[in-house]
Amino acid sequence: MAEWQFAHADKTERFAMVHHFSMVKVQGDREIEFLITVKEFVSPQEPTMKFFAQADKQTNQKTIAFTPCGWGGSMLKALSECMQAVRRFPYEGE
Repeated sequence: MAEWQFAHADKTERFAMVHHFSMVKVQGDREIEFLITVKEFVSPQEPTMKFFAQADKQTNQKTIAFTPCGWGGSMLKALSECMQAVRRFPYEGE
């Protein structure tokens, strides 16, 4: 167990470590940077979903806006799902 997890005393607080990643999506002649935040929960509400990843931008804005995200028991799983979700729809902002 990592040392930072010992600071957690109340399970209702949903204490998490935050990790940041950057992904550049190439769309036509444009490059769109997505910042992905992954939260690593000490006591997740669902044990198989210890990690939650979410992008800072929405895609598919002109139809039904979608915020790319991913869940998983590992950081790799959550981050991979979020990156796949970024690729799923076009970025239509700006």
